[in-house]
Amino acid sequence: MTQGLFISFEGIDGAGKSSHIEALAQAFRNAGRTVTLTREPGGTPLAEKLRAMLLHDSMDPLTEALLAFAGRRDHLRCVIEPALARGEVVLCDRFTDATFAYQGAGRGFDLQVLAYLEKLVQTGLADDATLLRNPDVTIWFDVPPKVAAERLAAARTPDRFEAQPEAFFERVAGGYADRAAADPQRFARIDSSQDRESVARQVMAAMAARGLLPAEARA
Repeated sequence: MTQGLFISFEGIDGAGKSSHIEALAQAFRNAGRTVTLTREPGGTPLAEKLRAMLLHDSMDPLTEALLAFAGRRDHLRCVIEPALARGEVVLCDRFTDATFAYQGAGRGFDLQVLAYLEKLVQTGLADDATLLRNPDVTIWFDVPPKVAAERLAAARTPDRFEAQPEAFFERVAGGYADRAAADPQRFARIDSSQDRESVARQVMAAMAARGLLPAEARA
């Protein structure tokens, strides 16, 4: 049976990551893989309800973190782990790195508490009860916050996070950089300040460099 593969997409709001998920999914389908597309916050009926609260209701950073991890546990149990057990490729728009970047770096919440919640929520799910489930690869769409803010200004009505000032996203971007520095083998940095076609080529090249797709793969 083909081994499951877990890939997350990360980056600050306005980085452009979401527009590349379907293209990568199609590239994996073209390579004969079954793909599960999902997102966080969300991914299950319960987690989608928590997503709505996170994006629109006022709350403190601890409440944000608890809701994010509660949804993540349900998401892992109901969607991610079963798909990986079936040998599928799971492409997830955000995962735990976002919690460390947004609630940790952005909100200034205690990183040790987040690490405790990460261990509590993301273990005991697979055959190996000690396994801390994290993505096999994280595609990090790195963009200057000023560029991201300009993109968001031309987009839809912002949610509670998208409406934060540029200084908040400077801290979030720093949080992502810290996570990437701590786990460089997992992270594939994409310069998402470039045009869409260039970003797409970087994503495919990152997959080819890891032997996950052939070098000539296309969506």
